[in-house]
Amino acid sequence: MSAPSISRYPVPSLEDLPEDIRTRILAVSEKAGFVPNVFVTLAHRPAEFRAFFAYHDALMDKDSGLTKAEREMIVVATSGANDCLYCIVAHGAILRIYAKNPLLADQVAVNYRKADITPRQRAMLDFALKVALDSSGISDADFAGLAAHGFSEEDAWDIGAIAAFFALSNRMANLIGMRPNDEFFLLGRTPRNR
Repeated sequence: MSAPSISRYPVPSLEDLPEDIRTRILAVSEKAGFVPNVFVTLAHRPAEFRAFFAYHDALMDKDSGLTKAEREMIVVATSGANDCLYCIVAHGAILRIYAKNPLLADQVAVNYRKADITPRQRAMLDFALKVALDSSGISDADFAGLAAHGFSEEDAWDIGAIAAFFALSNRMANLIGMRPNDEFFLLGRTPRNR
């Protein structure tokens, strides 16, 4: 039996990629222990790869009022609503690791309203889901709801931008048939011995 395809589009080999993209993929591989399929599938279009990951990094790697786990909660909840298998599985693994909770990602992906999260995080996800699914309906009341839980205007921007960016990511992953790496399914499910 041959391995399942990870994309319906051609996947370039590492040696055929521009140096900057190859260097980034090798660094990710060294850190993760494998190459997440999102890197090699999106490398099919190098200019778009660079733009995608530049915005990803600007949103996900900066200091803000959101923890790394909360950012991943936004990704997992909105990806669940958008039926994006790749992002649910990949970012679910990252959420399990950041939250140090093997149950949380599955709860958030299926129904964050019943997940073991704080009222503050529930308000954050309510806002994120509204951005992802009903952005034209956003009103001052939505911002007031966030403020009541201690989120600033800049935090609201971050929540909305992450939801919007991953709506793009979800649609691209579904468009190209991006398959999650098998490694993601097990990450963060049992405590590491270190």
